[in-house]
Amino acid sequence: MTDPWQQNNDDNDSRFEQTLVNQLAREFLAEQRRARRWNIAFKLFIALFMAVFLVAYLMGKTDITPGSLTNGKHTALIDIQGVISGNGQVRADYVTASLRAAYEDSNTAGIILRINSPGGSPVQAGHVNDEIKRLKNAHPDIPVYAVIGDLCASGGYYIAVAADGIYADKASLIGSIGVIMSSFGFVDAINKLGIERRVYHAGRHKAFLDPFSPEQDDEVEHVDQLLDGIYRQFVQVVKEGRGERLAEDDRIFSGLVWTGEQSIELGLIDELGNTDYVAREVIGVEEIVDFTYRDTLLEQISREIGTLFTNRLQHTEYHYKFR
Repeated sequence: MTDPWQQNNDDNDSRFEQTLVNQLAREFLAEQRRARRWNIAFKLFIALFMAVFLVAYLMGKTDITPGSLTNGKHTALIDIQGVISGNGQVRADYVTASLRAAYEDSNTAGIILRINSPGGSPVQAGHVNDEIKRLKNAHPDIPVYAVIGDLCASGGYYIAVAADGIYADKASLIGSIGVIMSSFGFVDAINKLGIERRVYHAGRHKAFLDPFSPEQDDEVEHVDQLLDGIYRQFVQVVKEGRGERLAEDDRIFSGLVWTGEQSIELGLIDELGNTDYVAREVIGVEEIVDFTYRDTLLEQISREIGTLFTNRLQHTEYHYKFR
């Protein structure tokens, strides 16, 4: 005779197994549907990307040099706006490419560098300064002028002094001729927190300027020598660029900034004036053509897509990591 209790247990086990199988099957089918949707979405994205790539490529192939659109002479404009760095807002290779295009255009009567920059890399600024001087020597009949907006400090002024003349607004801020390197010291803080600093290196000074380690007198002296060397280079470039126009005033090289009006007295700039004034009254050609090299549409799209993918991957990684 069948035991009712045993029969009931067998029925429960059978139902549980069936429920588990059904649940696993549903999960499998759902996962398959998700995979198909992602596959379709990915293919659509690739198709869209290729279409955009093709359009941007064709636009780039039909791009026309700005100067070739003009009839007769024009003033070439090159914007230098933002921090000067190797991969930031102002890049030396972009500025120098703009300069070469402007100088090589047969309709260019003069060039204006419209500068609004707090400075940045002395290396990048030095590259631009050197290229301006080289191109000026190669094209002595095409003058180049710097026109300052709100600010022309440090590396921005390093570039400006290569120009034949510098113009600014009376309220522009100009100067900051100096070199700076800054950091923090956390030695006392980590000691109070009971944190032990561990850093391993080969080479006695490989970890110099480590903010979590005590300063060493010889390392500080070495940094001072580095900064002093770069500072002397900066001063020399300014003196060469401005020549006898500079006033005999030691404050010029103290790192201070000056207004446009004060800068005339100190010889840091030549006159007050804006872009239109210089084009019309100094160069003598009112029509302005922008030669500023900027990222192409394709480069902008590629950068945005790269950022989108990176953000998506980071979001996915953290989503699963902290789940």
